[in-house]
Amino acid sequence: MNNPAQKRDRQGGRRERNDEPELIERLVGINRVAKTVKGGRNFSFAALVVVGDGKGRVGFGTGKAREVPEAIRKATDNAKKAMIRVPLREGRTLHHDIQGRFGAGNVLLRSAPAGTGVTAGGPMRAVFESMGVQDVVTKSNGSQNPHNMLKATFNALGRLTSPRSVAARRGLKVSDIVSRRGDKEGKE
Repeated sequence: MNNPAQKRDRQGGRRERNDEPELIERLVGINRVAKTVKGGRNFSFAALVVVGDGKGRVGFGTGKAREVPEAIRKATDNAKKAMIRVPLREGRTLHHDIQGRFGAGNVLLRSAPAGTGVTAGGPMRAVFESMGVQDVVTKSNGSQNPHNMLKATFNALGRLTSPRSVAARRGLKVSDIVSRRGDKEGKE
């Protein structure tokens, strides 16, 4: 008789259980855009939003509407649909350094030792904070356009690999991959 998808609230009433985890939303930018029509100009707003769960999932989206809150809501919905999972080392940094490109945007993402913090500016900081990364160093070369920087960052994040996936692809054990990395660093 009881629906498992429903819970009782404090007053004894029923409420729907929210299965979606708590998401961190960061507004990267809002632009006012104008369309010239016969009667003058029509103004609307374009929003750019980054959404993450703080545990390695992150996405970004854009939305456009006549009012700012509606544009932000649309952008947030788009970002939730486009979320990707990024493998993290020890849940705090990237597994390896990587470069991402999109158009004139060029970003370099580097893993960092514990205690470094998030050394990133603008849109990239929003991505790493909402993703839950605590230690990373980034550099943006080329375009400073937030859209291109975000797309270049996601290009790099999408190509990140974990030792587990590399080991599975090569038919080895994770310990072989990690120990080889340690041996290589020791020889230099």
